[in-house]
Amino acid sequence: MSKILLLNGSAHVHGCTATALEEMIGIFEAEGFETELIQVGNKAIRGCIGCGSCSSTGKCVFNDDLVNEVAPKFESADGLVVGSPVYYGSPNGTIISFMDRLFYSTSFDKHMKVGAAVVSCRRGGNTASFDVLNKYFTISGMPVASSTYWNMVHGFSAEDVKKDLEGLQTMRNLARNMSFMIKAFADKKSEYPIVEKASFTSFTDGK
Repeated sequence: MSKILLLNGSAHVHGCTATALEEMIGIFEAEGFETELIQVGNKAIRGCIGCGSCSSTGKCVFNDDLVNEVAPKFESADGLVVGSPVYYGSPNGTIISFMDRLFYSTSFDKHMKVGAAVVSCRRGGNTASFDVLNKYFTISGMPVASSTYWNMVHGFSAEDVKKDLEGLQTMRNLARNMSFMIKAFADKKSEYPIVEKASFTSFTDGK
């Protein structure tokens, strides 16, 4: 069975972001996918220091919490949904630290895994946060799932989000689109596009 991994970057287990992700989970399960929701935002996740240790060990040098545990789940998943609240016009710092280390320390091929970002906010900062989260996918060859509006919900509480009918509709449509993409890509796996990796331009000669 195909699997979709969901990350809740909020410190609130049953808050606004969780409400959006739960709306998606209902659709994923109806579409026949296995889902796993992992709570990230309330964990002590330190940032990446770019030490490069993972290139030789295959895992992050820090075993503080979750990153090395989630890595094999990410590898086996067909899709990844990352949700975060907006903090000062950006995603939660904890989910940023987690994503930096997860993507930097994992060398497995992420090409054609489907990614989706979800943000929740009271009023503003949503599109900026949405843009930040999507960059993890676009640098990794992961197709990005979209919906009928930007992937966001509005509200100060979970109860508010439940009143955001368009936001919840956006989550359901996002989950349907993502489900379709994963199934379509699975049908054409033998025809995935070639990925060139020979060139790595760093301009180390200073010219």
